[in-house]
Amino acid sequence: MNALPTSIADLADDDLLELYRAGVPDGPWLRVNFVTTLDGSASASGRTADLGGDDDLRVFDLLRRTADVVLVAAGTVRDEEYGPMVLHDADVAWRRARGMPDHPVFAIVSGSASLEATSRVFTEAPVRPVVLTSGSGASSERGRALAEVADVVACGDDSLDVTAAVRALVDRGLERIHCEGGPSFFGALIGADLVDELTLTVDPTLEGGEGPRIATASSPELRRMRPAHVLLGDGGVLLTRYVRA
Repeated sequence: MNALPTSIADLADDDLLELYRAGVPDGPWLRVNFVTTLDGSASASGRTADLGGDDDLRVFDLLRRTADVVLVAAGTVRDEEYGPMVLHDADVAWRRARGMPDHPVFAIVSGSASLEATSRVFTEAPVRPVVLTSGSGASSERGRALAEVADVVACGDDSLDVTAAVRALVDRGLERIHCEGGPSFFGALIGADLVDELTLTVDPTLEGGEGPRIATASSPELRRMRPAHVLLGDGGVLLTRYVRA
């Protein structure tokens, strides 16, 4: 008896897209995507690059393909050395065939607007990015500089209000929100009960160090999720999907 889940190698991209879109209703939907080791670390040596492998990257690209906006906290943008939000040609063709813009909007969260306007994230962006910040961040010198290369949106006064940030994206018609971290921002989203879905890749390794959890914050209660699917990747990687219970 084989107790292992379906292999992702047996599924075409269209099959995977159907799995990851199943049960998503019309209207706003916030998906969070993370990778973790078996012992719960969200990174290895401070980054996620060594976790998940090619199958995780395949799903990662497909999830971006379907998104209206890719939402990432500024610390993750720096730590993971993000470039401009440019999709592969196959993803662009898929989006064009469905009347979608070629690329999703890149939305970056920074309460203090601590981003460099000269970064490639802004200067080479195919779509004008959005910076979600606080009122004080928007009015700061950096905030004013960022306004030259991005839409700077104040969400709160002295600190960023994550509920207002998500609402600001939805108000722009960016309803399919794909969030890629980091842990502190994910924790804030959990605390505000804004997470509709978690796509979590489990890498079959033990980190045994000081890597962070995938979410770090205080939340007053458990948020119940239900499993939607589990897939088996190369090397024993598990690709899981959970949605609101």
